[in-house]
Amino acid sequence: MPYAHITGWGMSVPEPVLTNDDISKMVETNDEWIRERTGIRERRIARASDFPSTLAVEASFKALEVAGLAPGELDLIICSTSTPEYLFPATACLIQDQLGATKAGAFDLLAACTGFIFAMNMAAQSIRSGAIKNALVIGTETLSRFVNWQDRGTCILFGDGAGAFVLQARDIPGGVLSAVMHSDGSGGDLLSLPGGGSRYPATEATVREGKHLIQMDGKGVFRFATKVMASATEEALQLAGLKKEDIRWIVPHQANSRIIEAAARGLKLPMERFIVNLERFGNTSTASIPIATVEAIEKGRFAPGDKIVFVGFGGGLTWGALVAEWTGPSAGPHKIHPRRQRLWARIRSIFHRLERFLEGVIWGRRA
Repeated sequence: MPYAHITGWGMSVPEPVLTNDDISKMVETNDEWIRERTGIRERRIARASDFPSTLAVEASFKALEVAGLAPGELDLIICSTSTPEYLFPATACLIQDQLGATKAGAFDLLAACTGFIFAMNMAAQSIRSGAIKNALVIGTETLSRFVNWQDRGTCILFGDGAGAFVLQARDIPGGVLSAVMHSDGSGGDLLSLPGGGSRYPATEATVREGKHLIQMDGKGVFRFATKVMASATEEALQLAGLKKEDIRWIVPHQANSRIIEAAARGLKLPMERFIVNLERFGNTSTASIPIATVEAIEKGRFAPGDKIVFVGFGGGLTWGALVAEWTGPSAGPHKIHPRRQRLWARIRSIFHRLERFLEGVIWGRRA
């Protein structure tokens, strides 16, 4: 049975920075109040030209370059996002086209902030079953476009960005060791974005009522999160046959520093074992775990053989954890040139569009 190893990683965040002082000019708050309650100092905000797909493509090319894998060698792309560009087509298909990943099946996975863990597990299971060899897992968000900037309880929390992992089949042990996924729909109203679906399609009334903006019961989410972060970690460790003492790092969903500190207390582990970067990016939902991981790698924190837990929670309600043994990149068969790959992907996409147009003309004449 092949093992699913994490061999590539990349992140992309928009350039504009929104500080707590900037937010204090929108709503009644201040830097000290926000940092004390959340640990967040600033977050990145998407420009008009930034979309979940464009941020994801930047992160994905970086991940593929680390892995030494050409886009055409991908078998599967899973895009986890809470802010898809459309209900359909899937954002993953837009990414597939922009990457030029001609062999890959692509789909979106919606599990709110836990989505990246769920997507990692789905990709790892596909590899371990022998069905595929190479997968790209992405978390990408433009949450700022769904934030109510008059709601002090939510507008201070969220930011935009994307992160991506490449998973590859290897015969040597390691990589993803275990994962757990849980949900409880009875708490779905604690964190939701009601508008835009088939229950509340866009109308003047739904826009006026703010149904297309993030709604959150902050206290309810906090109580839920502090319970499940530790329990999911312990459950995943048990499945992997490991103890807390075996774990080098825990990479939690970057939602709130108080929640992470509560998880540390519940696990009886020091905060030094937790990777935390939310002070600069805020809550980027499905992108938060890969972004935090990439930064930790760039700082030289991860070493081959390290056992790592990725753990998160989100709307749904959903929560889960994944245990992996870090091995690092493969000796890839290709040197990836992202600019060249992007150009060829664009040319290929234009050619396919032209081909469909001509087919339409021919069929139209036959009709």
